[in-house]
Amino acid sequence: MVRTPLTPEERERGERLGRLLREARGGRSMADVAAQAGISAETLRKIETGRAPTPAFFTVAALAGALGLSMDELVARCVLVGV
Repeated sequence: MVRTPLTPEERERGERLGRLLREARGGRSMADVAAQAGISAETLRKIETGRAPTPAFFTVAALAGALGLSMDELVARCVLVGV
């Protein structure tokens, strides 16, 4: 499967999501948050570092739940910034 290259805006949005998740995780370990969200620590690492800038909706929703963030807050802080 060939993926369409990401636009600069999509890459930037992925980086913002990664920063927000890192900040929300605080002192909790990556493994702890990933386990609570039902994903691998490597997946969380890729999202936090921007190497997976377009994670699946259910992955983001699970991470938001594990970190106590609302989806509305994620949208406001990641998608609508700079619009």
